[in-house]
Amino acid sequence: MTIKWRIEMGNGINHGMGFLALVVTLVSSPALLLAAQTADEAAMPTDPYLWLEDVEGDRALSWAREQNQRSEGELQAHPNFDEFQARHLEILTSDERIAYPGLRGGEVYNFWRDAEHVRGIWRKTNLDAYRKDDPDWDVLLDVDALAERENENWVWAGAGCRYPDYDRCIVSLSIGGADAAVRREFDMETRRFVEGGFELPESKSQLGWRDLNTVFLGPAFSEDQMTDSGYPRTVQIWERGTPRSSATTIFEGEKTDVAVTGVRLWDGDVFYDLIFRSPSFFTRQVYLYRDGQTHRLQIPEDAEVVGLLKGQLLVELKSDWVQAGQTFPQGALIAASMDEFLSEGVEPDVVFAPAERSSISQVVTTDQAVIVNVLDNVVARLIRFVYADGQWQAQALDAPSMGALRIVTSDDQTDRYFFNYTGFLTPSSLYEADAMTNRHTQVRAEPSWFDSDGMSVSQYEATSADGERIPYFVVKPKGFDDNVTYPTLLSAYGGFEISRTPFYSGILGSSWLARGGVYVLANIRGGGEFGPKWHQAALKDNRQRAFDDLIAVSEDLVARGITQPSKLGIQGGSNGGLLVGAVMVQRPDLYNAVVCQVPLLDMKRFHKLLAGASWMAEYGNPDDPDDWAYISQYSPYQNVSADAEYPKAFFTTSTRDDRVHPAHARKMVAKMTAQGHDVLYYENIEGGHGGAANLKQSAYLNALIYAYLHDRLADGGALDD
Repeated sequence: MTIKWRIEMGNGINHGMGFLALVVTLVSSPALLLAAQTADEAAMPTDPYLWLEDVEGDRALSWAREQNQRSEGELQAHPNFDEFQARHLEILTSDERIAYPGLRGGEVYNFWRDAEHVRGIWRKTNLDAYRKDDPDWDVLLDVDALAERENENWVWAGAGCRYPDYDRCIVSLSIGGADAAVRREFDMETRRFVEGGFELPESKSQLGWRDLNTVFLGPAFSEDQMTDSGYPRTVQIWERGTPRSSATTIFEGEKTDVAVTGVRLWDGDVFYDLIFRSPSFFTRQVYLYRDGQTHRLQIPEDAEVVGLLKGQLLVELKSDWVQAGQTFPQGALIAASMDEFLSEGVEPDVVFAPAERSSISQVVTTDQAVIVNVLDNVVARLIRFVYADGQWQAQALDAPSMGALRIVTSDDQTDRYFFNYTGFLTPSSLYEADAMTNRHTQVRAEPSWFDSDGMSVSQYEATSADGERIPYFVVKPKGFDDNVTYPTLLSAYGGFEISRTPFYSGILGSSWLARGGVYVLANIRGGGEFGPKWHQAALKDNRQRAFDDLIAVSEDLVARGITQPSKLGIQGGSNGGLLVGAVMVQRPDLYNAVVCQVPLLDMKRFHKLLAGASWMAEYGNPDDPDDWAYISQYSPYQNVSADAEYPKAFFTTSTRDDRVHPAHARKMVAKMTAQGHDVLYYENIEGGHGGAANLKQSAYLNALIYAYLHDRLADGGALDD
């Protein structure tokens, strides 16, 4: 069975079960933040911009609004801004978009936003109706109506429903798009919130079903309940009809942990209660809670539990594991029974082991099968595994080739699943498939939002500073001429084992490709394109490799004559914002535009701000002199200089981002401005880590970005040498 604590996300796609995809999030406490600031101001008197860490302080917000006014005025004056915004809103709110399904109990669930439903509606229908062009949807919850009725800026944050009956759900509602959310029990029959039911005030606490009358609770309301990262430190069992304060604690982690959480895992009619303790972002200890006792499973701490089928627990390895004289390879999918994993001498089966330039990007289960989505040199394929007679049997599944595949949802009670196929020039298509018959049928397809005739996609490799080959995709506009250099937008991420694969974007296509621009997606180290080793190659003291990789791709683009520095821009968000910020500081001569979104930039203090402590496994601990020795070499905020000439960068963030603190972008802009650099800044006063709380805000933000890119790279005859 696919892990059952996945939530239905805003786009309707059920994401996989990575530990931090669980609904455990951090409460943003102004009191705690200000207390931390006071201590740090004494310790770091040389930083004159600590006051910008006061998220909603009058002085900080006044500064942000002043920056917004200046930057918005400049970017809105671009002759294409209004056209961009209108087109983006048309694309984002179109009824022709795919209503992505989430399968639950034989029914199809979907969350939908459009021009009429700006905040969105949560709805469901049956399979027969869904297969039709215009299904009859049963609206479960209208978030716009709820926000108006309660006079609150609600943003949908997902729902976790009780398996296998799906009669009750825990609905999460964010205020303004923050990660912190209010959680309320919802009755699927009455379509109402349950009076006196399970409910939590705004926080990043965890709440998950055990049965109709008990839930796992991970409280995160006060400092003593939270880890240093701000996530729940305990797992409790909370019974219906009792006060939250009476919940029984069954497990307690350490203050230095990232988080602990409890989940009920189902395998047909059999269930297991598991507790996940995560000492760091990339390590976890798994405990079986049985008969009031916890029993630790013998699984490597850096491995990840990804599913359960036919009594076999599925585990993905992140490093080589030696057991009973046998080496189970890094990146492999292994399996054994729950009881076997409780024993010291467990000898699991190898379900699948990737090759040198391949990796597992996704594992889901149906009633009888495990489906593995494999990336081969960043091109996807699907493989089915069936457990029979004590062995795993493999078969390739039919699916469109040479593009990006993503399993959207699967049904644990049948072998039905839906997958999405897309490419840079291929609009997304949704397929319904059966894992056992190996048949698939297209049920949805998005329209073409731009004319791709004459455009092409190529894949190249650049050689990084240490000799590693770095693949990257180049999307070329119609009439591409090898003798002309083009305005080029380069994007990458390079962190947390997150893979970047081809995708279709009507906004990118209509605002950039169709107007003669080149788009480049680089698969740099730090990501997961080639498995755990590709990620680990850029961890901590090797972080510079990710920056070197992006620089190498940039130089390769220039060497191939595709672009030149005056026409080259880079874009990244979150960890990708750190990436482009660091590369801008190190090689300002290579770029004429930098879009740095919801970024990490002050790497001296990232671990003291919001959820930052949880990322020390990725970056290191700045308070450790050995770690700071290498972090200090690339931290953008510490290395930006008044003596350098930087491109006119555009920084964006959100006041309500309670994952990556808005002070990173605020302080960088304040410091660069004081140094005499010309920069642009936009802070959405709501919006969360995604930067926008609704489709209108997303259309507006993207219009600002493309107005900036055209102004810096493509206007004034930039296509001419």
